[in-house]
Amino acid sequence: MYKFLAPILKNSNFKWCVTGAAGFIGSHLVEALLSNGQKVIGLDSLVTGREENIDAVKQIVGGENARNLTFVKADIRDSSALRDVLAGCDFVLHQAALGSVPRSMKEPVLYHDNNITGTAAVLEAAKSAGIKKVVYASSSSVYGDNTDLPKKEEKTGRALSPYALSKQINELDGDLFFRAYGLKSTGLRYFNVFGPRQDPNGAYAAVIPRWTGRLLKGEDCEIFGDGSTSRDFSPVPNVVQANILAALSDCAQHQVFNVGLGKSTSLNTLFSLLRSEVNKRQGRDNTAAPKYQNERAGDIRHSCADISKITTLGYKEIMSLEAGIAWTVKSL
Repeated sequence: MYKFLAPILKNSNFKWCVTGAAGFIGSHLVEALLSNGQKVIGLDSLVTGREENIDAVKQIVGGENARNLTFVKADIRDSSALRDVLAGCDFVLHQAALGSVPRSMKEPVLYHDNNITGTAAVLEAAKSAGIKKVVYASSSSVYGDNTDLPKKEEKTGRALSPYALSKQINELDGDLFFRAYGLKSTGLRYFNVFGPRQDPNGAYAAVIPRWTGRLLKGEDCEIFGDGSTSRDFSPVPNVVQANILAALSDCAQHQVFNVGLGKSTSLNTLFSLLRSEVNKRQGRDNTAAPKYQNERAGDIRHSCADISKITTLGYKEIMSLEAGIAWTVKSL
C-alpha cells in the first residue's frame, strides 16, 4: 500500500517517533515508514490504542522492516519516557490524543489534560531533544462556527467543543514553540479520516467503521440530523502522505495545512455508498436503512477542505473516497 512513498523517502535513513502508534492513523504511519526502510519508535499508552494494530503492522511489513520498530508503552505526559524515546530521533509525528467531539462534551477536563497538556509535553521534549520537526494532528473542528466553504487555513472560528478547543490550543502552542524556541512544527487539520484498523466499536466510533460494521450484520444505522450534514471524508493514505511531506518539507516556520480530498459528501450519500459496497462483498441485497436521530451538540453542519495550500508541498489525492470505502469494507 505505501510503496508510493518510495520516491519521497528514497535514500533516506531517518529515525522517526510516532506517538499514538497503536491507534488508527498512528499505526498506518508506522506501517508506511517501516515499509520504506525507516527506523521507528512507536509510543502509545494503549488507553485507546490497540496492541493488535502493532501486531498487524509487523505482519504486513515483515522481516527486517518489522525489526526496525521499537514499541514503547508510555504516556505522552511522562516527561522521562519522552526524553528517552526522543533521544536520537529526527522527526516526531504526533498523533496521540483523545478523539470524539461527543465524548469531549461530557469530559472536558480529560480532554484538556490529554490533548493540551500532552501536546505541550511533546513539544517541550522535542525542543530539548533537538528534533528536526514535529508534525502534529490538528483537526477540521478548529473551524468551529465559521460557516464558510470550503475551509481555508487562515480563517477559523469559535470552538464548538472541548475537543475543538484542544486542537486550537495545540496550534497556538506549535506557533509559540517556534517563535520562542525555534522548534519547527507543522499542524495538519485532518478532515474525517477513515480506513482499515479504525475502531468500529463503542459509543464514539467514527461513522464509517461504525456503519460498515452494522451493515455487515444487516443492521440499521443511526444518522444524526436529516442526513444532509456533509463532511470531507479522506482515506488514510492521503493523510500518511501529508505527514511525510510536511516532515520533510523545508518550511522554515510554523504552519498549518488542511488535509482532505477537497470535496464533501452528505451522510445520506455516504450511507448509500457503504451499503452498496457491503452488498458487493456479501453478494446480497442489504435492505438496512438509516434511523434519523436528533443532531448532536458540538457537531458542525458542513465541512469541506480547501487543499490548495498543501498541494504546494507536493500533496495529491492518493486514494479516492470510493476506493477508500472498498478498501475499508474489505478489511472488516
